[in-house]
Amino acid sequence: MAEPTATDAYDDLDGVGLADLVRRGEVSPLELVDAAIARVEARNPALNAVVHRSFERARDAARGDLPAGPFRGVPFLLKDLNAEDAGQPSTHSTKLLTGFRPDHDAELVARYKRAGLVIIGRTNTPEFGIYGVTEPALRGPTRNPWDPGHTPGGSSGGSGAAVAARMVPMAHAGDGGGSIRIPASHCGLVGLKPTRARNPAGPDAGERWGGFVSEHVLTRSVRDAAAMLDATAGPDPGAPYQVRPPERPFLAEVGADPGKLRIAFTTRALFGKETHPDCVAAVEDAARLAASLGHEVEEAHPTFDREALVRAYFAVVAAGTARGVAFAAEKAGVRPRARDFEPATWLLKSIADKLTATEYAAAIDLMQRTARDLVPFFARYDVLLTPTTAFPPAPIGAFAPKGSERFLLGVLRAFPLRALLLKALDTMAEDALAATPNTMLFNMTGQPAISLPLSWNGANLPIGTQWVGRFGDEATLLRLAASLEAARPWAGRVPPGLSAPANP
Repeated sequence: MAEPTATDAYDDLDGVGLADLVRRGEVSPLELVDAAIARVEARNPALNAVVHRSFERARDAARGDLPAGPFRGVPFLLKDLNAEDAGQPSTHSTKLLTGFRPDHDAELVARYKRAGLVIIGRTNTPEFGIYGVTEPALRGPTRNPWDPGHTPGGSSGGSGAAVAARMVPMAHAGDGGGSIRIPASHCGLVGLKPTRARNPAGPDAGERWGGFVSEHVLTRSVRDAAAMLDATAGPDPGAPYQVRPPERPFLAEVGADPGKLRIAFTTRALFGKETHPDCVAAVEDAARLAASLGHEVEEAHPTFDREALVRAYFAVVAAGTARGVAFAAEKAGVRPRARDFEPATWLLKSIADKLTATEYAAAIDLMQRTARDLVPFFARYDVLLTPTTAFPPAPIGAFAPKGSERFLLGVLRAFPLRALLLKALDTMAEDALAATPNTMLFNMTGQPAISLPLSWNGANLPIGTQWVGRFGDEATLLRLAASLEAARPWAGRVPPGLSAPANP
């Protein structure tokens, strides 16, 4: 029988743990990269999570003089949306960008590299990241390691599936309406959306989707989420605004006493109409767990103008999508045409074309007023607990347009009348938010929120719970999350049937 090696622990260790092996000389960066590559080759065919491989580049980097950062030698994946990596594809899952290779790194990616991470490829995402599932026409659906018949969520579904399947200990993700937290919930992971402007968006943008988008990572441990934020947080030159820096490193909050917190919980669907019993049960169980740890827990929820906020949210997303369409056409050197994009993408672009600048400004104003209006609620409560999603992971294809919907999209493409498009916007909003109604509000307010894998349902599918903090207060969330992780550890829960990698 062969002697066990340090890489035999690869599936069980988080990024901090793997980096510690490298630091102690028990494993080399190349050995870790080879272990990651073996797992991608063995496990990705069933999941379609990794859509671009840069294995030899990664091996060359691992053999070289890596920066002595906190994650030196740890393999890593980038979501194929934004996160420009010089010389590597950046398709945004749209066909016009299949030949696009940026000539520079995004500032966030540069910080990942300075942290010592070794990038081995890019992960699947819906076109321009506009869906809560990952089923792009360009590359096909990504599947959930817990049950390949179900979605891993979106838009960071490829990253979520790869981390849950132990291909890498953590991966890049971006969140404009829940796209870190939704796949965290569906894949049994930790998904921290940082405060607006905590991580850099430059150099190609100051903000995306009107400030809704925050980028970070999907992880299997709270400490990885904290340590990575220490490595990446802070403004980049020319950033339009910045958030107050933390009083001490985020990693120092992991294991620190959270004190007695005032926690409000609700099982309501914030932007939707109903919550599945599995998601209700997960929140009620998490509330009891928090109470057993000594926190003051009571049922309460913030109030806001739901219909107005939903329309404002989608107005901003439509404008951002239209800009994405224009960007893709510019890089491809063509005029944008409906046939070059998925129907929902073109619909959002068409809606944006009919919105006025005044309507866009009104949507931004409403978002900013709502952030102020929620301040009294979060003065009374330290944390709000909600379901991350309103339903468990859906079957693959559940949100694909039906025949009647495809006909309507065709009519709107031929006759893009403002009244019809705005009516379609309302219908799209209701359909899109039915399953994932609880995350968007906090993209609008800019508050930090984290999804934690504390529950699984009777079908052994993960059901996440969302914990929302005050603007700029990731510290409280990380202290609380780490205490919940210690009270109900999830590290030992592994998706069934992971194929064994060949020896690297």
